[in-house]
Amino acid sequence: MDDHDVDAYAKLLRRVNSPRVVVDNDACEHATVIQVDTVKRQGALLEVVQVLTDLNLAITKAYMSSDGVWFMNVFYVTDDHGNKIRDEGIFNCIEKALESDACMVNSTGKILLSKDHNLIELTGTDRPGLLSEVCAVLTDLRCNVVNAEIWAHNARAAAVIHITDQSTGAAIEDPRKLSLIKKLLYNVLKDHGDFRTPIVSISAPGEIHTGRRLHQMMFAARDFERPDSETDGSVRPDVTVLDCPGRDYTVVTATSIDRPKLLFDTVCTLTDMQYLVFHGAVVTDGKKSYQEYYIRHVDGFPTSSEAERQRVIECIQAAIERRASEGLQLELFTDEHFGLLSYITRILRENGLWAKSAEISTRNGKAKHNYIVTDVSGNPVDPKTIFLIHQQMGQTVLQVKGNLSVPPKFPRETPRSFLFRGLFRCPSFQNFGHS
Repeated sequence: MDDHDVDAYAKLLRRVNSPRVVVDNDACEHATVIQVDTVKRQGALLEVVQVLTDLNLAITKAYMSSDGVWFMNVFYVTDDHGNKIRDEGIFNCIEKALESDACMVNSTGKILLSKDHNLIELTGTDRPGLLSEVCAVLTDLRCNVVNAEIWAHNARAAAVIHITDQSTGAAIEDPRKLSLIKKLLYNVLKDHGDFRTPIVSISAPGEIHTGRRLHQMMFAARDFERPDSETDGSVRPDVTVLDCPGRDYTVVTATSIDRPKLLFDTVCTLTDMQYLVFHGAVVTDGKKSYQEYYIRHVDGFPTSSEAERQRVIECIQAAIERRASEGLQLELFTDEHFGLLSYITRILRENGLWAKSAEISTRNGKAKHNYIVTDVSGNPVDPKTIFLIHQQMGQTVLQVKGNLSVPPKFPRETPRSFLFRGLFRCPSFQNFGHS
C-alpha cells in the first residue's frame, strides 16, 4: 500500500468514525453543554478546543476522558456576555468543522490565507519600539499589512504578519523585493547584546492557525527559560507535575487567572510537546481557573525524570502567560489606509509606550487594532500620555480598557472618545478556592 492509499484509507476511517456532537441547553442553568465524542488520537482534543475557541465561545467548565478507543469531551460554554448559545448556525459550524479533514473554522481566531497574501514570521528579542520599527520597514517597502498578531513574553517576541504589495493589492512575487524585506527585517530584529539569532521567514500562501503558530514560534525561541536569578516580581501561574502511582500517568495541574482562550493555550502546548491527554478537568469561577490533566508521552510512557517534569512546568507557565500581557489595553477603530499601522505604532513609540502585544485586522476598508501597552520600563501608563496620543490621532476612535488612576480632562468636543473599564491587570493566583 503506497502513501496515497494510506492517506485515503485514513480519511475513510475518519469519515466512518466522524465525531459525534450533542448539544444540550437544558442540562445546565447558566451554560450550554456540548458533548463531543471522537476517536482517540494525537491532536483530537486540540481540534475540538480549537473549534470552540475560534467561534469565540467561553469555556467555563470541561471534562475529558478516554476509554481506550474513544475520547469523550464535555464542555460548558457561553457567549462573550455569559449567555447560553442559542444560534443553531454555531452548532452546525461546530459539526461541519469537526467532520472536515482540516478541521478549519473561518473566524477571527483562524486565518485562512489566500493566494493574494504573503506570510511573514518573525522571532527575536523584544524591546521598546520594535513593533514600530518593523512596521516602518514594511511601509517604506510599500508593503500593506492586511492582518498581524504579535506576542511578547520573557524578553522574546514573535509575529505573524500577512502582507500585500501596496501597488497591486496582491502577493509580492519579485524575489529581489522579498529578499530585501527579509534582510531589512533581520537587521531590525538583530540585537548585538543577545546571542540568540533572530528568525525571519517569508512564505507562499498556505493555511495557518495564528494562535497555534505563535505558540510554536515562542516555544522554539525557548521563551519558557528563565535564569534562576531573574524575576519580575509578578506572581506566576501555579503549575505542578506529579506521578500517578500505579496508573502510569503524569498529573499536570495549573491554577491561574481565568481568561479567554486559556484552555486552548494549555492543550496546544501539551500537544506540541508530544503529550496525549487521557483524562482532564477544567473548572473556572469567572476570575480563576483550575486545570488538571492525566497525560502520557506519545510513546505511551509518563514523564521519566525530574528534568522533564520541570520542563513541562515551565512550558505550561509560559503558555498561560504569553497571551496574558500585563498593561493597558488600547482598541482603535478607524478607516483603513496605507501606512496606518506604521503611523499608529510610531505615535505609541514617540510617547514612550511599549507594545507588549498587538492584533491587527482589516476588512471592508475598516481597520481594528488592539494593543496592550506599558511605559518603556514596563510600568503602568501615565494618564497624560493617553490624552496626548488622542490629540495626535485626530478622528481615530480610541477605546481604553484599564485603570488610569487620574483620568485626564478631555475637551468637551470629544467626550465619547474614551471608555474606561476594568482594572490594570495585576495577576494574583493565591487562595484559589478559599474565598
